[in-house]
Amino acid sequence: MPELPEVEILARDLHSQLTSAAFTQVEILWPRSVATPDPTTFCRQLCGKAVLAVGRRGKFIVVSLSGPSFLLIHLRMSGQLRMVDRADAIDPHCRAVFHLADGRRLDFSDTRKFGRLYWLEDATKVLAMLGPEPLDKGFAVEELASLLSRRKGALKPLLLDQRVLAGLGNIYTDEVLFEAGLHPMRRVNTLTGQEITHLYQSIQHVLQQAIVNRGTTLGDARFRDTMGRAGQNGEYLQVYQRSGRPCVRCGTPIQREVIGGRGSHFCPQCQPLAGG
Repeated sequence: MPELPEVEILARDLHSQLTSAAFTQVEILWPRSVATPDPTTFCRQLCGKAVLAVGRRGKFIVVSLSGPSFLLIHLRMSGQLRMVDRADAIDPHCRAVFHLADGRRLDFSDTRKFGRLYWLEDATKVLAMLGPEPLDKGFAVEELASLLSRRKGALKPLLLDQRVLAGLGNIYTDEVLFEAGLHPMRRVNTLTGQEITHLYQSIQHVLQQAIVNRGTTLGDARFRDTMGRAGQNGEYLQVYQRSGRPCVRCGTPIQREVIGGRGSHFCPQCQPLAGG
């Protein structure tokens, strides 16, 4: 699933590629891709709308439209967005086609069919449930400490909860916890102030590094930018999908356990469960 860094990259690309463009026609090839409103209304409302800006909130791409109104795109597990020319062939997994007045197309492909599209006059109806943005300038270690102080559960499931912190997913949560030296099952209410500071710093560093490296494209090649290019962050991953391989710090084999229904990777030596 594309996470904060991948969605941020797509949003930045689309901001430069779509701003001032206008939709002339929208084709929905898989009706269930449209979460709201119904597909017919979705297409009608988008036609003629100009793109004012493109941004990101959590794992949502937020396209601000004339009207004003909003197109929200959530890629879920396998969604992809590709800028192509009008004459280019349509991918067999394409679920929606957005035709632009200048002759280009924005294609939304989704092999697993879990991605969703929204047209809304008020984007907060969907986005209000999200927690704070970990890379916002106003998000300080004190806010993270405050968020954690109200919780008692295991650390990894908490970080994956989009209502607590927006944008983190399975890949980067594993990487963040390794960098911070924290076991994914560590109880949140046992963290010291210094550990929370290290966690905050790890979140910042891991996410920013992934953005610089243009995201993580794994063996399934699901993540591609809008021009079809793979991300380069995979070579910087230290624990994710490295089970059985030696830890880059101590040489201990990386372990994989299912935690909260998600495959989790960690070093038992560098990330002890002490305190949990």
